[in-house]
Amino acid sequence: MNIPLNIDWQQILLHLFNFAILAGGLYFLLYKPVKNFMDKRIAYYQGIEKEAADKMKQAGEHEEEYRKRLEMADLEIGRKKAQASQDAEKLAEITLDEAKKQKEQIIIQAQEEGRREKEKILQEAKEEIVELAMAATVKMLHGEEGIS
Repeated sequence: MNIPLNIDWQQILLHLFNFAILAGGLYFLLYKPVKNFMDKRIAYYQGIEKEAADKMKQAGEHEEEYRKRLEMADLEIGRKKAQASQDAEKLAEITLDEAKKQKEQIIIQAQEEGRREKEKILQEAKEEIVELAMAATVKMLHGEEGIS
């Protein structure tokens, strides 16, 4: 069989068969392991990305929870400040009332003591007047006796 251009079909088929063996070998030796490695690497990085997204979501939830807690704490602090202010005002009123009562008692005691002191002074003055009157009477009586 005479083939034009000096082409040997048997050589072409052998080259095709060698190429198929080479392609199959390279597929199993290089392409498939590299493809598996790349798939694992993609899955690994997707897992890391998913894990990071989950952690970011959890961090966002925790942030929201902590913000709510801080708001609640601020409200509680405000409530306690208001309560403390009211308690302080009540205590100030009670202290002021007690001071007023104590002032009134001191004034009453001072007035009573002043009244007693006044009565005592008046009593002493009366006694002194009586003594002076008696002394004057005695002098007058002794003076008349000495004259007669």
